[in-house]
Amino acid sequence: MKQNRKFIFIVGGVMSGVGKGISTSSIGIILKARGLSVTAIKIDPYINVDAGTMNPTEHGEVFVLNDGYETDQDMGNYERFLNITLPSDNYMTTGSVYETVIHRERNLGYNGKCVEVVPHIPLEVIDRIEKASVKAKSDVTLIEIGGTIGEYQNILFLEAARMMKIKYPEDVMFVMVSYLPIPSKVGEMKTKPTQYAVRTLNGAGIQPDVIIARSETFLDQKRKEKLGMFCNISERYVISAPDADNIYEIPVNFERDDLSRLILKKLNLPENKKSNMKEWYDFVEGIKASKEKIKIGIVGKYFGTGDFVLSDAYISVIEAIKHAAYRNKLKPEIAWINSELYEKEPDKLEDLKNYDGIIVPGGFGSRGIEGKISVIKFLRENKIPFLGLCYGMQMMVIEYARDVLGLKDANSTEINRKTKNPVIDIIPEQKKNLEDKNYGATMRLGAYPALIKKGTVAYNAYKKPKISERHRHRWEVNMEYAPRLEKAGLVFSGKSPDGKLMEITELPQSAHPFFVGVQFHPELTSKPLTSHPLFFEFVKAARKNKKK
Repeated sequence: MKQNRKFIFIVGGVMSGVGKGISTSSIGIILKARGLSVTAIKIDPYINVDAGTMNPTEHGEVFVLNDGYETDQDMGNYERFLNITLPSDNYMTTGSVYETVIHRERNLGYNGKCVEVVPHIPLEVIDRIEKASVKAKSDVTLIEIGGTIGEYQNILFLEAARMMKIKYPEDVMFVMVSYLPIPSKVGEMKTKPTQYAVRTLNGAGIQPDVIIARSETFLDQKRKEKLGMFCNISERYVISAPDADNIYEIPVNFERDDLSRLILKKLNLPENKKSNMKEWYDFVEGIKASKEKIKIGIVGKYFGTGDFVLSDAYISVIEAIKHAAYRNKLKPEIAWINSELYEKEPDKLEDLKNYDGIIVPGGFGSRGIEGKISVIKFLRENKIPFLGLCYGMQMMVIEYARDVLGLKDANSTEINRKTKNPVIDIIPEQKKNLEDKNYGATMRLGAYPALIKKGTVAYNAYKKPKISERHRHRWEVNMEYAPRLEKAGLVFSGKSPDGKLMEITELPQSAHPFFVGVQFHPELTSKPLTSHPLFFEFVKAARKNKKK
């Protein structure tokens, strides 16, 4: 491997959810603005081989890559901020690393040696990082280590980082993202938790080169001096990261503290290229200038986590709405609506008229689906803009079959295996996977092409006859019912090239201003500077509905 490749490890201190993923993405933005090529890697310290089998309320959204790998939501942050498409090489878990090492040992890949946790697990981690860097042809590779300093789970990844620093002493640096609390009864920003976090990191043989200090407000000079003194770091390398109104301001905040130049200096990279973030600055200023509000409801079931709301379950949907709203010069107001509410209190459906548009996102299982179907019927009949994503499209087809075709027991075989009218049925090749209980990484995953019918809402959005979108599902529209549904007015405007899979469903604009469902996940490819066309058209329709 070329010795001039640079590596930045990003670790977290004090508490989880402190913003490592956004910090990593923002560092990538400011380095790209200096003319460097950047890639990003996420390391998750759990035994799961990938993120696909985890409940969204446990870990947040599962982000599917083009090649079908099911990953952590931070991979979505990297793709959105850096405007890149990442391969599965850029994601690893404890489980996937151990799986590779054990498989190699079973095949005599270690030539009969005793295979040990150290050094063989860290060496496999290093090998993966190097290969991902070479494949991306990156000048700088960002590596985010999940979890928080001091947790048992990420010790081996910290050991890999320490070993890489020894291997490439001039080419590796460490960034700690830590939190500085301001206890309400004390009224003073406290640095001691971060001091302890740095000491703990020192115990793993690593000294941070930069501390990104997260807090409610900007750090004052006194706190910077304190962290510098007690954390063995120049105060210039303590970067203030206050809470921001939106995450897209964070790269701007980092540059306010001259972070890109400090990183270039630390990694011995030339500083002669001036930072060019004009497009990003214009985007952020455009967000601030957007005053007209648009109210979008998300009807889902993955919100509850104890007494709190977990919006991370739908983070890509949320960001895609924001991208489309900003491009339309609108300020989005997003509301979480639990679909089970409408099963208990159907009279509440009238409240949906308070929204300019409604999205029913993806999901699995039977909980809350009758509520979703009731919502979709109400939106169809009251001509409120609707966008159904994956499961949302399937519910849309079930509702239409029940109410318009008169098939009162129409359903999905995922919900009712014995339904007499399975308008949604399992993809034939998926049946054996379920019979064998082969669940992990076996769905229809990743990017697949679709052909778009001209003269439709979908074609008007994409403005091209062929698209590619990312999927994550086992069930599809049952082809046996497609002709009857189309005869009754439903339009399948997007299909797989062989015509066997219904990819986009809609009502013509003569019947409804915007009533569209897609079997794929367009939210996964929306970017801040290039919003996804379907979300863009949905928000446009919502704006018209508001004015009406």
